[in-house]
Amino acid sequence: MMNDKTTQILLTNDDSIHSPGLWAAAEALDPLGFVHVVAPRNQQSGTGRSMPIHSSGIIEEMTLHVNDKDWPVYAVDGSPGQAVLHGIYDVVQGRPDLVVSGINYGENVGTGITISGTVGAALEAASLGIPALAVSMQTRREHHLSLSQDIDFYVAGLFTQKVARAILKNNLPDDVDVIKMEVPENATPETAWDLTRQSRRRYYVPKPAKRASMAERGPIGYEVRFDLDDLEPGTDLHALLVEKHVSITPISIDMTSRTEFDQLETLLKKRMR
Repeated sequence: MMNDKTTQILLTNDDSIHSPGLWAAAEALDPLGFVHVVAPRNQQSGTGRSMPIHSSGIIEEMTLHVNDKDWPVYAVDGSPGQAVLHGIYDVVQGRPDLVVSGINYGENVGTGITISGTVGAALEAASLGIPALAVSMQTRREHHLSLSQDIDFYVAGLFTQKVARAILKNNLPDDVDVIKMEVPENATPETAWDLTRQSRRRYYVPKPAKRASMAERGPIGYEVRFDLDDLEPGTDLHALLVEKHVSITPISIDMTSRTEFDQLETLLKKRMR
């Protein structure tokens, strides 16, 4: 099903096929190549790179009108990671040049990135050797699962296009498998961007439900909590919240610690006698 347009881009998200953020990304990426839109049928925020065994894998072909034209799109009964796999093997039926995930409602920063379905989809693509871009936009907590039409993704789309174009033209360097980008809520086309590290801070703090007994329903929620004075310069959190800049973080799927192996080996030998 490879289109004759030379550059093939697979676009997905975790907010569902009906997300305005997804469509802003589609519109922004359209000039760069043929955009295959394959996204979860339902909201999948917080699913990381999971592969739920109960997903049916059913793919529903739909038509959505965006950017003054009809787009053939595919809604997958599955997680973002599964949407990427179905996009590659069932829809594109070949290797796309780039996988883009987003634009997400809400920032994916700090230690929370392993929870993010937006980042999880990009990591799944990276595990297959495909360069990937995960894009999130800062929004208020109440908008994270809303698919609100009040959120303007235009500027986030501009940055998505710029970074995607750079990746397609130059490829990613060794040990960079995913580019994670966070766009401030009040960003303009002139907003500066910073190359950042992922912060080790927890940004989305678990919030237990109030209930009379454990027999009642009580899913763990979350709240945003941070101290501006405690954020490390050079990190995604500092760039987004203090500098109000676009944060661009290179991610490697090699999760091996960069510690000195000799040091660790010595420590283990002392403790494992």
